[in-house]
Amino acid sequence: MTTITKVQSGGITVDLVQGDITKQKVDAIVNAANSGLVGGGGVDGAIHRAAGADLQRELNNIGRCPTGEARITKGYNLPAKHIIHAVGPVYRGVDNPAELLRSAHLYSLKLAQENDLKTIAFAAISTGIYGYPVDEASDVALNAVFDYIQTHQPDFELVRFVLFSSSILAVFSRTLGQLAQTRDDV
Repeated sequence: MTTITKVQSGGITVDLVQGDITKQKVDAIVNAANSGLVGGGGVDGAIHRAAGADLQRELNNIGRCPTGEARITKGYNLPAKHIIHAVGPVYRGVDNPAELLRSAHLYSLKLAQENDLKTIAFAAISTGIYGYPVDEASDVALNAVFDYIQTHQPDFELVRFVLFSSSILAVFSRTLGQLAQTRDDV
């Protein structure tokens, strides 16, 4: 796992790593889920396969999740104790993709805080098959995290973005560097 950037924000470490989200030893990983909460492709499929069949049984009891929201389950066979299933937008499928992507991140952080989770790892929500441009998604995601920390002052210890490729990691790192120049809380 390659760690590029660590930033302290309100006593919380925010970091970016290249790696496999299914291997993260954190309180919760955030899955890039679909609204039906059924295992799909990409990171969602990988999480479902790694967690095991009990995950889908729990999700079947939950039902659906609207775009811009999230639901929480146990982590099952994953090192993470919980999975937060965040439904981001299909980039070209809605009028307000940034608002919905922001909402999915904020909802995930709220669930983590309500469940007294201290460490959370996000995937790059909506950047795969949903077609959200990584540069735009990184800006929305990172701003959402820093806004949440500033507004709600959670007692998180770590908010991590686990990025699959070095190119996505580079984009998130560049965005984080830009935010450090424009935000007082980064």
